[in-house]
Amino acid sequence: MKREDLSNAVGNISTRHIQEAESYGPLKSSFNHKKFSTKKLIALVATLVLCFAIAVPVLAAADVQAAYELLYAISPETAQGLKQVRMSCEDEGIRMEVVSASIRDNVAQIYITMQDMAGNRIDETTDLFDSYSINQPFSGSSTCQFIDYDAETKTAEFMIFITNSDQKNIIGKKITFSVDKFLSNKQEYNDILLPQIDLGDVQLSPQTQTKVKVRGSLGEYNSTKKSHFLMPDAQKTFSPVNGVTITGLGFINGKLHIQAYYENILETDNHGYLDLVDADGDKIAPQGSISFWDSERRGSYEEYIFDVSPDEISNYKVLGNFRTCESLTSGDWQVTFPIE
Repeated sequence: MKREDLSNAVGNISTRHIQEAESYGPLKSSFNHKKFSTKKLIALVATLVLCFAIAVPVLAAADVQAAYELLYAISPETAQGLKQVRMSCEDEGIRMEVVSASIRDNVAQIYITMQDMAGNRIDETTDLFDSYSINQPFSGSSTCQFIDYDAETKTAEFMIFITNSDQKNIIGKKITFSVDKFLSNKQEYNDILLPQIDLGDVQLSPQTQTKVKVRGSLGEYNSTKKSHFLMPDAQKTFSPVNGVTITGLGFINGKLHIQAYYENILETDNHGYLDLVDADGDKIAPQGSISFWDSERRGSYEEYIFDVSPDEISNYKVLGNFRTCESLTSGDWQVTFPIE
């Protein structure tokens, strides 16, 4: 069964079928014993829809009704609200389609797909990278959730959630959804940083700097007026993975500082974090961290600060967890559609 056939079938279920499904009562399954958040519930419904679309080549009318009754039993409002949109655009050989949309209370859910018609630029790691924008005639917030990837058709599927903060009826309003770039072929690195980092040989008086262009902070390090940070040390520099470089290590004011540099974050979303881990595998997370720009405001330094003393540092190793990407695709994809 084609995806558009399923969308048409679900979007045009009759009121009689809805009423009949409701009369069946709750499913006698594990759904009775679990509580789902709105986002998890919507994602589950969307995944079920996609599973039917991908796995069932031919589906009779009775089977469509059974599928709908399952969706309705899980979440009546979400299932009842699913309506086909079937509007798309294409640029750079990439086709973006708004497949369907639904309303649940003051939340609009928009199911979209991105398909590569000419290459291999879309995969299971594809990320819209916060490059999408939503023009809407009401105030609110939005999030994007990856749902699934179809390797045969080279199609990535996403659910967009828009919350209307005005608590007004948004049915009948038009929404413009646009994307100008996305990431793919993302890599994950998770390993002990040995032998490059030897915590038995950490500088107690490293060179420091105070004038940095702060991007943000985590933990208790939210004031940087008198803070000192590591100067990158060329003799200690090494790269555990492309796009990430460890640039400094040392104690400042009795606390361990480890500095990492994430290359070209505006186009790659390179990021990560560090932990200390002992021989038993127990971890110590940073007490806080400060991020600041490089001189060109393209790459970002992240300084992780651990509350451990020089006397106990030899009991630990450094664990690095990094997400990197080298594939950025730019284009102009935009669809305007009504919320029915």
